[in-house]
Amino acid sequence: MSRTTSAVSSRKRRKKVLKMARGFRGNRSKLIRMAYGAVDRAMANAYIGRKQKKQQYRALWTVRINAACRALDFKYSWLIDGMRKAGIELDRKQLAEMAVNDSAAFAKVVEAARKAR
Repeated sequence: MSRTTSAVSSRKRRKKVLKMARGFRGNRSKLIRMAYGAVDRAMANAYIGRKQKKQQYRALWTVRINAACRALDFKYSWLIDGMRKAGIELDRKQLAEMAVNDSAAFAKVVEAARKAR
């Protein structure tokens, strides 16, 4: 019986990793042992980065809403509380967009929240 090797599948696996490591500096893009570690770390950081991106956008929206509220003599926490009590269901992304681009509509939301408080 003839001997079989895993040459095809292992070469395919190595080529896939080296393709992902393209653009890395030095031997990290050329040598398979170094590429494995570099790619593993890069994939882990990419996963973490996707979560951080969401956190950073929410923080940005909060800052924008708070700045627009302060211009109208109101606080961010009062706005969120008043909106909840008034039954206004706008998320922070929409509120931030209104605060930046449509200040008249944002002022109406703030007034509704002020009355509900």
